[in-house]
Amino acid sequence: MLFARQRGIALHHAHPSLLAGMVALAIACLAGLPQIAAAEIPAKPVSPAEAFPFEGLDGSAIEFDASARCHVIAFLGAGCPVARQYAGRLEEIAAKYADQGVRVIGVDANRQDSAEEFLAAARETGVTFPLVMDPRQRIARALGATRTGGVVVVDQIGHVAYAGRIDDQFAPGVARAVATTHELTAALEDLLTGRPVAVPRTEAVGCLITFDRDSDFVAEASPTFHRDIVPLLQTHCLECHRTGEIGPFDVTTLDEVRGWAAMMLETMEQQRMPPWHAAPEHGSFKNARQLPAEATALFKTWFEAGMPAGDPVASPPAPAFVDGWRLPRAPDAIVPLGRRPYRVPASGTVDYQYFVADPHFEDETWVSAAQCVPGAPSVVHHGIVFVRPENLSDFRGMSFVTAYVPGQRATAFPPGHARRIPARSKFVFQMHYTPDGREREDLTSVGVVTMPREEVTHEVVTLAAVDQDFEIPPHAANHEVRAELKGFSKGSTLLTVSPHMHLRGKAFEVRARRGSETETLLVVPHYDFNWQHTYEFSEPLPLDGIDALEIVARFDNSAANPTNPDPAETVMWGEQTWEEMALAFFEVAKPIVAAEEAAPAVAATGAEPEDSVAAARADSFLARFDADHDGVVVRTEASRIVRDYSFSILDADGDGRITRDEASRAMRARR
Repeated sequence: MLFARQRGIALHHAHPSLLAGMVALAIACLAGLPQIAAAEIPAKPVSPAEAFPFEGLDGSAIEFDASARCHVIAFLGAGCPVARQYAGRLEEIAAKYADQGVRVIGVDANRQDSAEEFLAAARETGVTFPLVMDPRQRIARALGATRTGGVVVVDQIGHVAYAGRIDDQFAPGVARAVATTHELTAALEDLLTGRPVAVPRTEAVGCLITFDRDSDFVAEASPTFHRDIVPLLQTHCLECHRTGEIGPFDVTTLDEVRGWAAMMLETMEQQRMPPWHAAPEHGSFKNARQLPAEATALFKTWFEAGMPAGDPVASPPAPAFVDGWRLPRAPDAIVPLGRRPYRVPASGTVDYQYFVADPHFEDETWVSAAQCVPGAPSVVHHGIVFVRPENLSDFRGMSFVTAYVPGQRATAFPPGHARRIPARSKFVFQMHYTPDGREREDLTSVGVVTMPREEVTHEVVTLAAVDQDFEIPPHAANHEVRAELKGFSKGSTLLTVSPHMHLRGKAFEVRARRGSETETLLVVPHYDFNWQHTYEFSEPLPLDGIDALEIVARFDNSAANPTNPDPAETVMWGEQTWEEMALAFFEVAKPIVAAEEAAPAVAATGAEPEDSVAAARADSFLARFDADHDGVVVRTEASRIVRDYSFSILDADGDGRITRDEASRAMRARR
């Protein structure tokens, strides 16, 4: 299954020139492409010119033009993320070489695409060159095309001069900051100057075209779509592959599944879908996305049998979903980041943006589930929603509500567990935008499901193990960074862990230390920035007796890392994805203390009593960050991790300055 369409998932970018993460994310699903079976490769023609004439979407006839220097036949599609990204590149090439006799023609041979869908995708990506539907796949077969995102260049006498990829910016599992080779333009330059094409063939990279192989014949033992495949897809794919969700097609539709079947089978066989990156030897996780081998075998048998439909009556009923949300039920409150969308520029680096929104919780509120939904997924790298209490003495942990990052599901706690939102708190949205080449408007929202206080048995807080002082040397292939988290309340349990690194992230481990012994809780042997999972333990892990939770983050800053923006750089902590982070977020549940067990309340005197420990910590905070010694810390003085995760919470009045009193109240709450 392939995750990523313009309509639905966050893109991952790094440098301003690093393109949409949705494409990087979807290309990650194309890693390690296998050899295509001979039966799947369309026969090449005696003369490529025989593929003409084409019928354009506008009804015009597109003949082979012998007066043109060459024809670039680009195989595109409405849903393939690689094809969508390269559409803009092809438009640039068409404009650049138009006066030199180069004709660019876009062909959609995907049986699942309609002309309307193809035209809409072309308009969205800015394509103006002629477009052709190839519903019977005559053109694709004639030119030997197997994947969208590839091109075939036919020279002036009707021979194939070049076939393959456009450049090397996108490859299986790779999205480079910029292309380092330009095979298509190099081939065009060779043709236009009369030289033989130096590299006439490369492997096209994109989504497999599923060629017609439908069969009305159903052997007695053959699986059918409605009886056998629908239950498989409902169990393993429907979460994302349904209308309005992040998958590029709806697996409840036979025509769509048939059209994507070759690509689906490839990702199943290579275990790229469903996405999951925890090593099975360590830890047990209730949210593991794993497809059994027998399910893949069943899908392959159905595919090779001609994808028979079977009897629709045999389909199981569709599961119920909360429309637009992945929550247990419809949210009790939906809070947008503002009254109007934030306008994201078409290009450049956008600093973290912070928005304060009022959820209008006049009373203490307990949240049992929450989801952050981006308004413009193509440019939202991540969004984190914090709580900023009216009184900072109510500050708990990192004060998360929930977060949106690629690959993460909605936050939903076990029965009796909830996150406390103090009365009259504000929500602070931390938004990281990564432009994708088109100006966008984003209105990210958070939806929350609440529960009565009397039903809450455990309060959930978010804690972090982090090192922000590391330096990754140039060309280091396995640089290790460690951090730990200590000091847990009695009776606390660990619910989840969420590792976080950027493009140089290689591997990640989480360990629990008890005295001289350690237990490995999680191993991510091949960290993938495109899929940032929250790993939810099958059973909450008791923290009593655990001295520390340790993290080990390993980075690959070598040239062998294809996503590395620059192996020659010394890399340090930073919010942009060409910089790095080394941290893990932990969701920790603390038992609610009964009122009779709680410490006696301090009588109100009009002022809060001074706490010597909190005061000392506040003084230490100012001593560390108050560079100009004016008694306050402004955002530019704070460390990056304080700016990223704490500043908007500590800054209680939102004036951009953290005073000693604000710091003292926050430190008092953290004791």
